[in-house]
Amino acid sequence: MAGSCPLAMLDRLQDGALLEVEAVLGGDAESLILHRRGDAVRAWLNVCPHAGRRLNWAPGQFLLSRDGLLVCAAHGASFELEQGSCVAGPCRGDALRAVPVEVHDGQVWLGGPAPGSEP
Repeated sequence: MAGSCPLAMLDRLQDGALLEVEAVLGGDAESLILHRRGDAVRAWLNVCPHAGRRLNWAPGQFLLSRDGLLVCAAHGASFELEQGSCVAGPCRGDALRAVPVEVHDGQVWLGGPAPGSEP
């Protein structure tokens, strides 16, 4: 496992929910968004590709549309939660930067090279 400590306990992340966690990627502290669907967890940098700001409206608080899209609190860009693609708003066609994570023994860990790092 790439991370030296778990990002979160799986039971802290309810099915369909979003959780903000901090992680060190490439030597820098970064805010990540974790999304759980069943036993699978996806992660993205908590940065909107439109304006480069965090997506949450308050620490750990994210907006979800009725359709289950993650909505940027600043300018309303909407992201689907399978691939992190922007499907509406000012950055339509862009995507959130994925961060590889793995689930082991009920914990979520960083799962590979950090975005932008050398292989």
